[in-house]
Amino acid sequence: MRRIAACALLAVLVAGHASAQALQLHGFVDLRAVSMHGDDDRWVGGGLGKARTDAANDGLTGGGALVADWQATPSLLATASAQYVPGSSHPLDVIDASLRWRPVSTTPWRASLKAGMFFAPVSLENDALGWTSPYTLTPSAIDTWVGEELRTFGAEGRLEHRGMRGTLAAGLGLFAKNDPAGELLATRGWAMHDLVTGLDARLREPDAFAPGIGTTAPVYFRPFLEIDHRLGAYALLDWRTPAQDRATLLVYDNRADPTRDVDYAGRELYAWRTRFWSAGGQRRFGEYALLAQLMRGSTIVEPAPGLRLDTHFAAGYLMAAREAGRWRPAARVDLFRTARTPALEPATGDEHGRALTLALGWRPRDDLRVTGEVLHIDSTRAQRRLEGREARQHETQVQASLRWLF
Repeated sequence: MRRIAACALLAVLVAGHASAQALQLHGFVDLRAVSMHGDDDRWVGGGLGKARTDAANDGLTGGGALVADWQATPSLLATASAQYVPGSSHPLDVIDASLRWRPVSTTPWRASLKAGMFFAPVSLENDALGWTSPYTLTPSAIDTWVGEELRTFGAEGRLEHRGMRGTLAAGLGLFAKNDPAGELLATRGWAMHDLVTGLDARLREPDAFAPGIGTTAPVYFRPFLEIDHRLGAYALLDWRTPAQDRATLLVYDNRADPTRDVDYAGRELYAWRTRFWSAGGQRRFGEYALLAQLMRGSTIVEPAPGLRLDTHFAAGYLMAAREAGRWRPAARVDLFRTARTPALEPATGDEHGRALTLALGWRPRDDLRVTGEVLHIDSTRAQRRLEGREARQHETQVQASLRWLF
């Protein structure tokens, strides 16, 4: 599957010489100022904070994305996206690369097939360049986790029926190389940030997790690995009206064997059996949109015979946003929780929290976006007591972004 993603990327970037008029490059450069108020350390540094940064590492930062689309034929599209994130394990990395075959149809029915490395169709928010949100700087807790640990290395087939009242699509995806997905959600819990894991990137576990597996911090893992040689699958239903109202349902199961492991960086990295369902909807009212989504599932690991740890998780959000005009406000409320069974003491795998995101975007030109955002997260996680902190923490992050699109 990695070869499929690499071939798709090369097709997009090289084949344009043969058909330059069909090759399109888009992207953005982002300059960011971040101010953080809170007592927890950032998760990318081994802490248990939920936001992008912490009070010791805020300030100026930046980033960018590049998206290449090559319409090889009327039926065949190659696309690839790369993201630049300073300070990550691989600052410049590919986040998706795929080939889509969708024959031209003159009937209400239309079929398509996509193969490569791509995001499972979970998100209602992140449909802008580089898998970003057009509404806020920080995506929901649901989409943060999708960007961290989930990626489809495989293929998706889809069948659509286009009628007068709308389009109904049904799809089935088969994938590999996502066996460790769920580990970070179980060991650190939910988070809220816009850092997307790339093809070769690795994720850092909380430092408080290291003693539990008999090692010392820092501990890293790669979420995109094949461990048990079993295919995962997802199925989806998607309904869209001519006014772009939408309802969607997805059922996901990576079918990993939770008893299997590989040696990674001197530790046993296990496969996690991760299953969930996600349901969401979008309704437009003139220039405004209302979005809502709910996800529930579990991730299971069995590191020793008879020791089966099952982390149940749930998250949801409700968001209202303006989609037109120079000034585009957005507001979102998130709820999230995890619970581990059996409930070992201390209950380090249990957490619950909520977040409020307020954003205001200004678009003086089509190629320029200025966005201000305030994110407040109130979360309780018993694992923090292992670091001598209070289980309940409040984090307030203020960001200002200047983004140039091309």
